[in-house]
Amino acid sequence: MSTTTADRPGVLPPASGGWREGDPAGGRRWTGPAGPLPLESGGTLPGFRLAYETWGRLAPDASNAVLVLHALTGDSHLAGPAGPGHPTPGWWDALVGPGRPLDTRRWFVVAPNVLGGCQGSTGPASPGPDGRPWGPGFPALTPRDQVAAEAHLADTLGVSRWAAVIGGSMGGMRALEWAVGHPERTGALLVLACPAASSAEQIAWTSVQAAAIRADPNWRGGRYHDAGPGGGPHRGLGLARRIAHVTYRSEQELATRFHRREQPREQPAGTADGEVRFAVESYLDHHADKLVRRFDAGSYVALGEAMNAHDVGRGRGGVRAALARAHMPAIVAGVDSDRLYPLHQQEELAAGLPGADRLRIIHSAAGHDGFLTETEQVGALVTELLARG
Repeated sequence: MSTTTADRPGVLPPASGGWREGDPAGGRRWTGPAGPLPLESGGTLPGFRLAYETWGRLAPDASNAVLVLHALTGDSHLAGPAGPGHPTPGWWDALVGPGRPLDTRRWFVVAPNVLGGCQGSTGPASPGPDGRPWGPGFPALTPRDQVAAEAHLADTLGVSRWAAVIGGSMGGMRALEWAVGHPERTGALLVLACPAASSAEQIAWTSVQAAAIRADPNWRGGRYHDAGPGGGPHRGLGLARRIAHVTYRSEQELATRFHRREQPREQPAGTADGEVRFAVESYLDHHADKLVRRFDAGSYVALGEAMNAHDVGRGRGGVRAALARAHMPAIVAGVDSDRLYPLHQQEELAAGLPGADRLRIIHSAAGHDGFLTETEQVGALVTELLARG
């Protein structure tokens, strides 16, 4: 993605806002190429690579490595400013660095871009076997497949056991899969704002967003990557982002910030004043415009469908039996105003994980996004976990 258009709403976005070969690497490194990856569906992904970033230094015995896993539209840029190759600042920047909860004088912090993503890892926008973008031919993934790719990254780094695995939302799903599927490689666990299995309502919200993208005429059946600027499925992806963002924030926060405040609708120069719209509409438009300039619509669909497939109990005797496998020290936290992943889902995790003592509550008016915004509260949980691990 060209970072020159990331903050210029008047410039048409590229067909895909994801990172592409030839763009600045920024802080990324890559594991690949890797061999075929067997998938939970029974198929294989013929070769893949993961983009990742690191902070700190790996100890000689590799005992100080901490894996941090991002949510749906996050990436490997956990910390650091925006710049060439990185259209946005680090999404948990306040937690990483000397003297911070993920103290880089002590810990070697690793953040990969998830398999199926669009910021350097193999996904729908990446070249497929025929050299063209995978598009709709990209295979369906589950969180277990994504963790299998991350296990390859751990092997490449020489990490046989993470000191801790940390994740929220979609990242929490993968953190749970690490703990249940690879308990011997997970020294400690922090899970934030996620369930043991995606619920019918959560699947419904994700499915509606995917339908919005697929209904865009510029979706072209998922083969839009060769279109020029403005030719991608931006309306559909923007609508999906608007829907998602309402579920990410709380009613209380939206009411406090925007109430029923109105503002003039922008009009082209020389035309009459337009109708008035609500300020909250402008807010949603802003977030939609930002996302289409840094994300790929195909990845959004692929990752959403992977989230819908999330169920740690599948093939393991159910959720309770699966969670019982994870005996490492664990902290489970939820956000008290989260209406997308409500607290009762984290209560199930805290009750089922042998190493968890009780559910921790993040107090926030921000809704689901509180796991990202309440860095002081989350930082205290990270500090506690690393002291226990």
